[in-house]
Amino acid sequence: MTSDSDDALSWDGDEGGTRKEQAPKKPRRTPAEPGAVAPTERTAEDPALSGGWNAVGRGSAAVGRLDDDDEPERPPLSTGMLLTLGVVGGVYLLYSIGWVVGGMRLKPLANLIVADAMYVPWFVLAVAAPALWFLAVWVLTRARAGWIRVALLLLGVVLLVPWPFVTVGVIGS
Repeated sequence: MTSDSDDALSWDGDEGGTRKEQAPKKPRRTPAEPGAVAPTERTAEDPALSGGWNAVGRGSAAVGRLDDDDEPERPPLSTGMLLTLGVVGGVYLLYSIGWVVGGMRLKPLANLIVADAMYVPWFVLAVAAPALWFLAVWVLTRARAGWIRVALLLLGVVLLVPWPFVTVGVIGS
């Protein structure tokens, strides 16, 4: 029995005699010095240094650099954050529906005061406001702490209440 930790992740059984070894990934490298020419092909065993390290001594010009241009992966959202986003997203969807229902119910009364050319653009903006708020908070708080995102989403829940639906309702009073 082997103690290799990768055995737990393979489909090979205990009786499997040979194991296929995977070749290690070849790191992408650039030459160490600006004037040095990078060889056309290097193997994974060739020396390479990451940023912040310098090779010294004989043969140091042949040592390449690992490319650090890969963006570090962000940690995935936690379960609580995903649940919060789902619930608040659902509330915003209901708010958009509430703005449609309440705005359509309020339209005959609004036509007495303002023309359709003034009412319709603001009606469309009111229906789209919850989705726009959610999108703006999502994009603008990507690099911020999670509590800031949650606080701004909850602020939107308070600010974007469909008042025509709340005051007039579907049936009317």
